[in-house]
Amino acid sequence: MTRRTGIGFLMASVFLCSLGTAQAGSFFKVGEPAPNFTLTSLEGQKVSLEQYKGKVVVLGLFHICQPCLIQSTNLQKVSEAIQNKPVAIVGVNSSGDSQANVSEFLQTFPVKVTYPYLLDPDQTTDKLYGGGKFIPNVYVIDQQGLIRWQRVGNFFTDGTLAEHEMILAEVEKLLAPSNSSSM
Repeated sequence: MTRRTGIGFLMASVFLCSLGTAQAGSFFKVGEPAPNFTLTSLEGQKVSLEQYKGKVVVLGLFHICQPCLIQSTNLQKVSEAIQNKPVAIVGVNSSGDSQANVSEFLQTFPVKVTYPYLLDPDQTTDKLYGGGKFIPNVYVIDQQGLIRWQRVGNFFTDGTLAEHEMILAEVEKLLAPSNSSSM
């Protein structure tokens, strides 16, 4: 491949990634209700999004891929930072992978994931949240079940994922006394 062809390929790739993220970002608007779902955790427990009403929820939709490993790890850092606060972190393998494959994938993480990690064999959340090729997705949902922040797709325009500090800042906004009393 020539240098010129390589640069062209790189520019096309960046354009397509940012286009996909821009299109995916229009699936929901801040303030819209987060679609409810009920799935089974790796440990066999039924978990629904609705059961977390009254808490801030950080929802991550993942497949088995490197960006998802990084984003899931960022959610673990958020989980550790918000202990003893009314916040729930929930991860979903939204691509329909088997329990064995998801468990094996989680074993490759640099940290142990302690938040509920759910299996979605029918890809319900991909359908509800418009995921699929726009993965990983992170949503911050308020105490009433409304989406207040989202990052849909692999990368920001600067090539980074949603860092844990960024997610944590959005969570803290929803936990602030002025926000809690007005909701």
